[in-house]
Amino acid sequence: MSETVKGKLSLGARILQVGGVEKIFKQLFSVTEGEKLVRACQCYLSTTSGPIAGLLFISTAKVAFCSDRSIKISSPNGESLRVHYKVLIPIEKIKGVKESENVKKPRQKYMEIVTVDSFDFWFMGFLNYKKAFKYLQQAISQRLDDVQVTF
Repeated sequence: MSETVKGKLSLGARILQVGGVEKIFKQLFSVTEGEKLVRACQCYLSTTSGPIAGLLFISTAKVAFCSDRSIKISSPNGESLRVHYKVLIPIEKIKGVKESENVKKPRQKYMEIVTVDSFDFWFMGFLNYKKAFKYLQQAISQRLDDVQVTF
């Protein structure tokens, strides 16, 4: 529990230091011309080594996640490196979004993003799950509308 609190305080301090969530998004991920950040949500990304706390960014062009804290990895030459865990999914590569819930604890909601190449990403622990899901659906449907208009 104390590690989670430390992570949240660290994230809050970082957001204030950089000048807002939008600036953090632009620093962490390349942003295309005309792309706008729609929403940023604190949540967890499910990984094979357990959930990782971070921010899920929903923009008009992508869904991106960056961990609150850095993780330790080994480089090819054997050195230890600390990096933030990042995921970037272009909106046009999203095949669908599914809602799930814990059978034993229905208040625990999960969001699964499935890509066109059959990768799936599970997000959980949202402060406001309904809003996050709504903004994600809007970003995906808006992108589809934009694509249909250009053809």
